[in-house]
Amino acid sequence: MPLIDRFLPHYQFSERHEIRIRAPAARVLDLACKVDMADDPVVAGLLRLRGMPGRIGAAFGRTPQPDQWRGFGLHNFTPLGRDADREVAFGLIGQFWQSTGGLVPTPTADAFAAFDQPGVAKLVMNFVAHADGHATRLQTRTHVHCPDAATVRRFRPYWLLIRPASGWIRRRALARVKALAESGT
Repeated sequence: MPLIDRFLPHYQFSERHEIRIRAPAARVLDLACKVDMADDPVVAGLLRLRGMPGRIGAAFGRTPQPDQWRGFGLHNFTPLGRDADREVAFGLIGQFWQSTGGLVPTPTADAFAAFDQPGVAKLVMNFVAHADGHATRLQTRTHVHCPDAATVRRFRPYWLLIRPASGWIRRRALARVKALAESGT
């Protein structure tokens, strides 16, 4: 069973992106785990934009909250596991629709799997490498589970707003993995 399905068998929201890379699966998957999009200036700009509601609220007297989106990257996710050179998965828990993201620190894969709290969404993102002749098809999927109807209602508008940017970031990450893998660096 794929890791993404093991850690999040039920979900209401998902997206998927794929790219073909002329490199072995092991190398491709290793690079996918190391690419940090937070250092990409366009992605950093989108993350600053993501944190803007919290900064605006603070300017109007709301208690300032830590900007969890500045420098946000794969290092913020909980590593859930790796299945040889086929799949690697990462998890994130939070109230993503809040200006701060309401992220819940989850130190281990077991803690991620055990987490079950109403009002808080769980997200699993994976990278899957499929051999394709002398190349590898690298796919990334994101699944989001909301534990109750109220959470679905809160998450849905956020998803509709954020999904285009999220997808664009995922495609940009795949392109970066491709460039690195095919350049031999």
